[in-house]
Amino acid sequence: MALTCGIVGLPNVGKSTTFNALTKAGATVANYPFCTIEPNAGVVDVPDERMVKISEKIPPQRQIPATVEFLDIAGLVKGASKGEGLGNQFLGNIRQTQVIVHVVRCFENDDIIHVDGNINPIRDIETIDTELLLSDLEFTTRRIDSLKKQVRSGNKNAALEEGLLTKVLAHLDTGKPARTLELNSDEAELLQTLNLITAKPVLFCCNVSEKDVVDGNAHVDIVKKHAATQKAEVVWLCASIESEIAVLDDENEKAEFLESLGLKQSGLAVLARKGYDLLGLQTYFTAGEKEVRAWTIRKGFTAPQAAGVIHSDFERGFIRAETYSFDDLMKYGSEKAIKEAGKLRVEGKEYIMKDGDIVHFLFNV
Repeated sequence: MALTCGIVGLPNVGKSTTFNALTKAGATVANYPFCTIEPNAGVVDVPDERMVKISEKIPPQRQIPATVEFLDIAGLVKGASKGEGLGNQFLGNIRQTQVIVHVVRCFENDDIIHVDGNINPIRDIETIDTELLLSDLEFTTRRIDSLKKQVRSGNKNAALEEGLLTKVLAHLDTGKPARTLELNSDEAELLQTLNLITAKPVLFCCNVSEKDVVDGNAHVDIVKKHAATQKAEVVWLCASIESEIAVLDDENEKAEFLESLGLKQSGLAVLARKGYDLLGLQTYFTAGEKEVRAWTIRKGFTAPQAAGVIHSDFERGFIRAETYSFDDLMKYGSEKAIKEAGKLRVEGKEYIMKDGDIVHFLFNV
């Protein structure tokens, strides 16, 4: 199950620097707008200390972590929804992502040009948000018009969609994103299929200077208050520091560097994990001599659904799941000891997977 995050923001806020640090992909970074035109893509491991600890107890030949794909989407400007700055193309790229990572400049540096001349995070956020909202307004209006004929012919599904979109349109007209609209479960499920940009989860990523990397700053505090009204989350990092961390291959070196800065983990580790959480995803593990592997599933998945993430045959021919918790592995130290302690569970088709389950699936097709 792939998670795709689109990195957006105004030009020169540190998007591509952040992307480079995340992926080591070498996206072009320059001090002028529209340096990025086609979105760069990179796949990032989701940091998870549990995998390291599982591998200490069950030594494998290799470790395969869960991953997140990041797209570095070109800087948006005022008028993007009308095609300014290649806006239509960029907005189309954003629609293909699941989570929007909105990079916001929260540092002062006279040597790095700001597209609007000075640092004002809320103004910058609102510039982007306005373009995303205008794009959704246009999309929703056109979609409602296209549904009218189907509704008149008695198409019940079209009538349901028209009713929902009419409600969404009225909400967008107030200047609020679709994700803040209160909906029942059926409406929320239908909304997800319509791919509205402002319905997507948003993570504000505040790019700060090195001196503010531990505690943030006044700009970050302002973004936090704004995010609370937008059903959005906030992280902060220093993109230039993350770039330094990214080139360190030795994990001990990384740990020492982070410790010297007063950090327990990199900002990018926090960002990847937050993106995971925003979509209601969790991890289970398979572990053996060949590999320890993390698998991404949605919270609430049953054991057969989780097995289907490995292969559709596993779900189709599911018999049972033999499982134990990560905590039990840490407590007892081995699968053998877990079995002897009676902590190995045999679960059937109705079992709801828990984050950190370590599982062996039995199936027959």
